Amino acid sequence: MAFSPSRRGHGRRRAPMSEINVTPLVDVMLVLLIIFMVTAPLLVAGVPVNLPDSRAASLEQEQKPVAVSIDQSGAIFVDEIPVDEAGLVEQLAALGARETPPQIYLRADRDLDYGQVMRVMGELNRAGLNRVALVTVGEGS
Repeated sequence: MAFSPSRRGHGRRRAPMSEINVTPLVDVMLVLLIIFMVTAPLLVAGVPVNLPDSRAASLEQEQKPVAVSIDQSGAIFVDEIPVDEAGLVEQLAALGARETPPQIYLRADRDLDYGQVMRVMGELNRAGLNRVALVTVGEGS
């Protein structure tokens, strides 16, 4: 008796919303795409190095980058020219002294000792070359 027939529909719940907002998902995916495009450019060079795999695509550059490669035996190359560690220090110092230091592409064989790669990266840092990209191979290659 407390409820009259005219009040039955008054307390209904709202129907659940069946739409999905995909804008945040698209924003996150675009940010991830930009991060992958910037951090892992793909470079084809003449020194045979067994590079690790990555899904990132290469970026186009205005200035020609300098490729520093370390092959499986630990030999170091600057733009396909073999150098020893003393010669590497001199060349990196000359590159770092430029008005606009170049982009460095570091290519290292996947079977190398981590310490060898870090020694070269340390020399790059000491020469003031901080724009270093680690080069990988695309997933399908």
